[in-house]
This record gives sequence, structure tokens and C-alpha cells, in this order.
Amino acid sequence: MRSAPLSGLLPLLLGLRLLLGGGAAAQYSSDLCNWKGSGLTHESHRKDVEQVYLRCSEGSIEWMYPTGALIINLRPNISPASYKHLTVCIKPFKDSAGANIYLEKTGELKLLVRDGDRSPSRVYCFGYDQGGLFVEATPQQDISRKITGFQYELMSKGIAADLHTASAPCRPCSDTEVLLAVCTSDFVIRGSIQNVTNEAEEQESIIHVGVNKLYRQKSKVFQLTGESGNWRGQIKTLLECGVKPGDGDFLFTGRMHFGEARLGCAPRFKDFQRMYKEAKDKGLNPCEIGPD
Repeated sequence: MRSAPLSGLLPLLLGLRLLLGGGAAAQYSSDLCNWKGSGLTHESHRKDVEQVYLRCSEGSIEWMYPTGALIINLRPNISPASYKHLTVCIKPFKDSAGANIYLEKTGELKLLVRDGDRSPSRVYCFGYDQGGLFVEATPQQDISRKITGFQYELMSKGIAADLHTASAPCRPCSDTEVLLAVCTSDFVIRGSIQNVTNEAEEQESIIHVGVNKLYRQKSKVFQLTGESGNWRGQIKTLLECGVKPGDGDFLFTGRMHFGEARLGCAPRFKDFQRMYKEAKDKGLNPCEIGPD
């Protein structure tokens, strides 16, 4: 990312210091996970910088009629010594507009999301120690229809690497990777592929899964449906992976990311049974799951 010019931003940062020095009260979100505010509370001739404090590992920001700037302080309820092991990810709302989003550290600003960037389903991630979020409204003739918003998540760097930086995200998992995924994933199910919906604009595929056995799920992605009493759910993966409907059962594993199930390892179930038995016979299986 290239450093942004500071000409329009330094006055805002200096203004913030003056505000804080004068004893201005910081603006906290109502539930400490999500913040919703309006630029209309600012006087038209002032470029206010508002502090937002959030204490959760996930939530959202929604800034209507953006004017001035926001500094987003993410302070999860963990030991500060653990902050360096965190990755922050943000996902702008589909129609987010009216502001640029920067990374700020010791006065240096790097553009993260440009106003008007319509990259579908784009997620931006950075190390917690790389800086904080600075959101600056862009000059607008009419702010009445502008809303800047995004979801955020904080996660361990290992999980973030699984989701975003895998060098070959579509390759089959090794036996070791499958066995570890069974122990550490947010969801683990035995099921079949009922259908696949490809979304070319977002470069994603939605796998419609019929569940035969639910081993674990962190969120209620897989639920009983209708009169049939069958468990069903959806899992997202990259379009480039070329997932197709097919016969037979699979072991689906993966993680929750911005409220969606993202595919991790997904071997055929008969292959998982073989891996699990071999590891168990050697006393090497990292956790018990009961593969039958």
C-alpha cells in the first residue's frame, strides 16, 4: 500500500489532539461491539475527528452522512500483550461510500480502502500492530445518500493465514491437515453436495450441503429445514476451485468469517475414515471425533 499525502489529514489529527487536550469526551458505541453515528452532529464549518472505542472481537461501523473523520480504537478484552498476535480484517458494506479508510501509525497514513471502491466481497486484513483505522470523509456535493460502513473481525494470525494467504487455496489437504482441521475448525459435518451456485461477480461459489451428521458448528449455519426434517446449510469457497455437484459424502470443515461459513478441508468421507483409523491405530490422532 502506498502512503497517502498528509495535506488534508494533518489538520484533522492536530484537531483531535486539541480536542482531547481540551477535555472533549470520547464517543463510545452503545454496545461496545457496533457503532452507528451521523456526521450531521458536526457543525458544518468544522472538521471534527471523533473517537470510537470498541471492545469486541467482531462487529460493525455504520457512519451516515460522513463529515470530518473517525478514529476506530479496537480494544478487545484480552491481555494487551496478546494484541501483537492478532490480525484485523474489515469487509466494507456493498454500497459503502463517502469516506476513505486508512491505516494510521505514528502519524503515517496508508490508504486501505478508497472511497468508491466497489470490489465485491473484498476483505482487507492487516496485523494489529501495523496501526489503527482512520476513516476520513471525502468532499461531497451531497452527503444525503452517503453511508460508510464495514464489518470488522479480530482473529489470531494463524486463522487469518488459513483464510487469506494460503498459497494454493484449492489444493486438496494432506492427511495431517485434515486431522488438524477436524479438531480446530468452526464447523465439521458429514454431508453431500446438493447443488452449487456460482457468483461470477463476487468470484465465489456457494455449496448447498445436505447434512448427514453434524459433529460441530460454532454458529447456526446448518439448520433443520421444513417438513423434511433434514439439516441443510451453505458453505462458500473460491470460484476458481471449480466445485461441482456430485455423488457421495464428504467431510466438510471450515471457519466462520463475517457470518459466513468458509470451506477448509473437504475430503471424501471414506478417505477421512481411512486417515482417522490409521492415525488412531498409531496413537497419532490429535482429537477424538468418532468418524462413523
